Amino acid sequence: MNRREVLKAALAIPFLSGMMMGGMTSALAAVGGTTVGGLRSRVRPGDPGWPSTAEWSRLKQDVGGRLLKLESPFANCTATSTTAACQEALKHLKNPFYIGDTPALTQTSGWAQAWTSQPSVYAVAAESTADVIAAVNFAREHHLRLVVKGGGHSYQGTSDAPDSLLVWTRHMNKVTLHDAFVAQGCAGVHAPQPAVTVQAGAMWIDAYDAVTTHGGRYVQGGGCTTVGVAGLIQSGGFGSFSKNFGTASSSLIEAEIVTADGVARIANACTNPELFWGIKGGGGGCLGVVTRLTLRTHELPEFFGAVFGEIKAASDDAYRALIAKVVGFYQSDLFNPHWGEQLKFHGDNRLGLSMVFQGLTAKQAEATWAPFLDWVRARKEYSFLKEPGALALPAQHFWDADFFRQHAPGIMVDDDRAGAPRNHVLWAGDQGEAGWFIHSFKSAWLPASLLRKDRQSQLVDALFACTRHWDVELHVNKGLASAPADAIAASRDTATNPQVLDAFALAIIAGSGDPAYPGMPGAGPDLADARHDAAHIGKAMDELLKVAPGAGAYVSESDYFQPDWSTAFWGANYPRLAAVKRTYDPEGLFFVHHGVGSEAWSADGFTRLR
Repeated sequence: MNRREVLKAALAIPFLSGMMMGGMTSALAAVGGTTVGGLRSRVRPGDPGWPSTAEWSRLKQDVGGRLLKLESPFANCTATSTTAACQEALKHLKNPFYIGDTPALTQTSGWAQAWTSQPSVYAVAAESTADVIAAVNFAREHHLRLVVKGGGHSYQGTSDAPDSLLVWTRHMNKVTLHDAFVAQGCAGVHAPQPAVTVQAGAMWIDAYDAVTTHGGRYVQGGGCTTVGVAGLIQSGGFGSFSKNFGTASSSLIEAEIVTADGVARIANACTNPELFWGIKGGGGGCLGVVTRLTLRTHELPEFFGAVFGEIKAASDDAYRALIAKVVGFYQSDLFNPHWGEQLKFHGDNRLGLSMVFQGLTAKQAEATWAPFLDWVRARKEYSFLKEPGALALPAQHFWDADFFRQHAPGIMVDDDRAGAPRNHVLWAGDQGEAGWFIHSFKSAWLPASLLRKDRQSQLVDALFACTRHWDVELHVNKGLASAPADAIAASRDTATNPQVLDAFALAIIAGSGDPAYPGMPGAGPDLADARHDAAHIGKAMDELLKVAPGAGAYVSESDYFQPDWSTAFWGANYPRLAAVKRTYDPEGLFFVHHGVGSEAWSADGFTRLR
């Protein structure tokens, strides 16, 4: 327990008068009960209040038999022998579809000195809203730690917890297109609009396949195809083309959510509007269990495309000059709704280009980049490790698995299991995150003011200094400065930290190791290496924060140990979010690490501190 938690615990000691009241409080706590101040603790297996076998059987009956007893596939692995489950898991360890289909696993295997992937005791494999209601009521009535998982991509371990009951929504994955959708209660207030309704367990590849590949329209979602739709919307959500379409949560028209009282509520701008606002970026697993979402869809641009390349500088001075050139070029030619994704600055004096575009042809993209690339080619101190080139394809094929298999094999990777849906593919570059063990991860929104002519040199110096410690990526699609006015307005009406509206990029600095699920054969995580990486990553981020003091962070891509998390993730929106939490979950049934209201609980979510 760190010093902060010790102080929290000390402040939470109840100063009760009278031996009788003290004895009553102790007795209630022993069974995970409640006191005058509400729920004080949750129960674990072996505690007097843990549900009996008969009670678990009744829950199983209530959910149509879909109550699973969970065990990690690595539970019975040893250094010398492996079970069939262990062998299967090891075979598919870099397949995020397999990991997502295994309720005892999470897409991240852990974080050094923070958490490790450990399954819940039981899971309700929900197939309907009624299943979710039954699970929520059971957890509330029996004072259980409740966890929600759809995609399971949480870096911070919020989609698993030992000694808990899991609501697993993977099988709720229906996608329905609408030509003219109006939210409930909004008839005559809002005009009908094209939309898509997605159940909570669907991944973005499911949504893109229906909306774009087969429907010829666009829905703003995530860049990684295996991320869950519901989780991304609740955390704000960015995709490759957010610079034009805004955050994913800003496209939300309506949601159904099961709140802590076991009621399935409709939330939209006309019904439960504060709950609706909180769902849009307030963080997954904090306010309830989202069971379905309806998102507006957009007219599809003619083309989507990309520019990739890598440039090496021969000296530190040349690299600094290259950074200055690309920063200036970004401000003058790329700082607009057409361009997204990443500029990568490496410690060995390399610049990586991993940019995407929308609404341009390949020739227009090449013409845009020509002045910058001509400048590089004219100087002998630079060389191309990967010759830059622009490619474009009809936007309707951007997530078309069969199109990529035919025309660009290897760019997208299949779910390699027998009988897998043909549309279940992911970008090859995202495969590295499957099962990874995080050493450190930090993010910061960089204000667009750093792109002003009089401040660019400060940004250049900070980026160069940062790379002396660690690589840094600028995700320019995750800052909305220079986005269209309608995208800014829609994103402003979400719970996400308002800093995103004035940021030109989200800086990400991170390090990781190989998968390290508990029980896996092998040496396990290299914690000494992790500590080394974390120290250097911290120094690198410190260099950026010198020119962006007080920079907020993106809740889904942030530091597990973020000291000022409520301000960093939500800024001035946090008090309003906390009020929504008090209204719909006054006892704190829904707990996630650094989620809204989590300051009232111990780090493991089992003991109320205040």
